Amino acid sequence: MFGELIDLKYKMILSKSEFMMFLKHPAWLWLKKHDKSKIPEPDENLRALFDDGNLFESYAEKLFPDAVTLGYKINGIFNGNRYKVLPELTKKELQKDTKVIFQGRFEVDNLTAIFDVLERVGDNTFDLYEIKSSTSVKPEHIPDLAFQTIVLEKSGLKIRNLYVIHVNNNYVRKGDIDPMKLCSEKEDVTKDVREIIGETLNNIGEAFKIINMKNMPDVSPRHLKQGSMEEWLEVYKLVNGEFPKYCMYNLCGLTAKKVGLLEDMGVKLINEVPPDFELTERQQQQVTALKEGRQINIKEISDFLSKFEYPLHFFDYETFSGVIPAFDGIRPYQQVPFQYSLHILDKQGGELIHKEYLHTENSNPVPTLVKKMMEDFEGKGTVLVWHESMEKGKNEQMAKMFTEYEPFLLNINDRILDLKIPFSKGWFTDADFFGSASLKAVAPVIISKPSYSDLKISNGVTAQRVWMETVFQGKNKETKDKIMEDMRKYCGLDTEIMVHILKVLESKIN
Repeated sequence: MFGELIDLKYKMILSKSEFMMFLKHPAWLWLKKHDKSKIPEPDENLRALFDDGNLFESYAEKLFPDAVTLGYKINGIFNGNRYKVLPELTKKELQKDTKVIFQGRFEVDNLTAIFDVLERVGDNTFDLYEIKSSTSVKPEHIPDLAFQTIVLEKSGLKIRNLYVIHVNNNYVRKGDIDPMKLCSEKEDVTKDVREIIGETLNNIGEAFKIINMKNMPDVSPRHLKQGSMEEWLEVYKLVNGEFPKYCMYNLCGLTAKKVGLLEDMGVKLINEVPPDFELTERQQQQVTALKEGRQINIKEISDFLSKFEYPLHFFDYETFSGVIPAFDGIRPYQQVPFQYSLHILDKQGGELIHKEYLHTENSNPVPTLVKKMMEDFEGKGTVLVWHESMEKGKNEQMAKMFTEYEPFLLNINDRILDLKIPFSKGWFTDADFFGSASLKAVAPVIISKPSYSDLKISNGVTAQRVWMETVFQGKNKETKDKIMEDMRKYCGLDTEIMVHILKVLESKIN
């Protein structure tokens, strides 16, 4: 159907995952084939996301109860021998007229692809399904399926329709998980896939050219087409070494297009960006702070602080989420609080009191967490958080889950002010914030102690993963007490640091 795709002189196999690397950045594919050491290994947090995806896939497969599962893993671990024989196993199942096959593999003309679901709908005619743990069809899903279609049709199959099965994020758990409702979103993407078959064939040819290059193609971020800039810069550093602190690549919100423009102008450092170069507001703040020094708007900060009412409550949640709702009343990927830290300051220069809650049992944490909040919160006073949409959103969700707590939780929301505002609005900027207003970016620059660097758990993503592994999955039994102690230290430090940041703001206006 597609004719000769590549010359037989090409010896290397191009897999679907490698093709998707090429679409992100050509040098990514070259490194995968020639220098894997320059590609960062996935960390534990990323592996947890992969596990979440595999978990959703196991539920989606229940939509096809009579399927035959092939696959290339044994006890969840990649098995090289199984992978090698997978095309032959797939061929045998097809010869037996098997109705539905999971995780088969085809290899033809130096191309190989593993499919999620192949369903027979006629004589040598099939529907192809891709299972994704996202809540919608993403742009990258289309070339993924186009590559698979090319491989399967070059292998002699006829593909009728193509679908993406993804998470129904409107599903609310009630009792046992219902796969038919959790995985009810099945979108027909046949037209979209067919429209880019020609483009995909051309891209496959370009990918083979990259594979067969003796030298690595240009690694510049200007060639990034998909994926995050932050992700690619980690690869860039492994290839070229660490770049200077104020390197142009550290400009916040950088796009591939802007990288290309700045490189063509010979700009290497942030303070070399020309005054007339088009920047976002946050990028301009970053450049100005580097060229002119720290910027502080005394009037705006003073007006902001004048809204505070004592006693001040410095408050922060830690949350968990997963593709599979853990408890009744929860949707996929809904962030549910399991921990909070609360520092209360009764008056300026007064006594600072710390209160907290950490759920340590495998049960819905919301009821006991909110009951403890009702004991700990004063009946009046401003509630200071960092990034208010998070805390307010969680309070609104919990109020809907347990309506008896609605008055209390919505009262808390009415009292919330966002301590991040002076930094997100640009009233307080520093070159070393690198355009970010996150607590992790601001705190180390304006206060020396306390510091996240002293902690075993130092960010929210790790806190979520470790808590879910320890509490939900029952892992780390021998070290659970120590892990819970580390959890308390991390969450407590978030609110303690907010107290110190307020002191810095007050010192500036005084």
